[in-house]
Amino acid sequence: MKAMVLTACAPIVEAPLRWVEWPDPMPGVKEVRVRVKACGICRTDLHIIEGELPFLDHPVIPGHQIVGEVEALGPGASRFRVGERIGIAWLRHTCGVCAFCGEGKENLCEDSLFTGYHAPGGFAEYAVVHEDFAHAIPATFTDTEAAPMLCGGIIGYRSLRRSRVRPGQTLGLYGFGSSAHLVLQIARYWDCEVYVCTRQTKHQQLALRLGAKWAGSKAEEMPAPTHSAIVFAPAGSLVPKALARLRKGGTLALAGIYMTAIPELNYEEHLFYEKNVRSVTANTRQDAVELLELAAEIPIRPQVQVFPLELANNALLKLKRDQINGTGVLVCAHSALGS
Repeated sequence: MKAMVLTACAPIVEAPLRWVEWPDPMPGVKEVRVRVKACGICRTDLHIIEGELPFLDHPVIPGHQIVGEVEALGPGASRFRVGERIGIAWLRHTCGVCAFCGEGKENLCEDSLFTGYHAPGGFAEYAVVHEDFAHAIPATFTDTEAAPMLCGGIIGYRSLRRSRVRPGQTLGLYGFGSSAHLVLQIARYWDCEVYVCTRQTKHQQLALRLGAKWAGSKAEEMPAPTHSAIVFAPAGSLVPKALARLRKGGTLALAGIYMTAIPELNYEEHLFYEKNVRSVTANTRQDAVELLELAAEIPIRPQVQVFPLELANNALLKLKRDQINGTGVLVCAHSALGS
């Protein structure tokens, strides 16, 4: 198969992914092999490629927002049928027996493994996953629409839950990329008033089109304090700004897998009056089930920009430079565009 492979971390401007021939993966016990139709790109891919996450001692095929068609079943696999459309997300393995798994917190499992990092991901023509960690895709969505749901949507949904926002309340979003533009649609469905802080004018315009009450570049200009907030941008400097715009008793969720250093906080200004800060770590499979059901019910309409798989370096460079409005999605040559 053809795949975009990373053998050494480097800035994305150096185009470190290489378009190569790679052995076709074979499904093991209870695994399925998927013919990849679409794979969303994500800032986590950038963090892996540029070395902000520890580089593992093996070549990496990134990509963890995979939509494809089941092509082959491994021994004992029976959950899906050949020809069925499924999705593969970031979380691909947990031990199932530790205290975290037993408490419904499998995202914190010490033995968790992740797609496009510990195992080959979706920047390729084929991918393999254990059937228990694959997801049925609602017919509501095309392949390219479904791909952003499998990380941006799932993590956004978990971040909303971690922010403790309730229907009808106010929500602040800091950074407005793939995940945030999906979260805004959920929040509006819940009748929340949403304020968006993002530097790019085109991102502000998209937020307003999707129903934001306000969109601007400066947190201090936000019209009112919010009940809850989520920081999506990997910029620690936004944390005190977001906390300063929280109401008393409000909660700030930090959605990123990576973040630059957070500046010193002032206790009275940023944390007093029972303000809360909660981080977000990966997701559970239940998060994915709930998000996909909710997304189909709304229905969420992701804004996507499509790139051929072999132009993954170019797509990721655009993501790095905030030149993608919504989500970038890679498609394989064997896929029908937007099918």
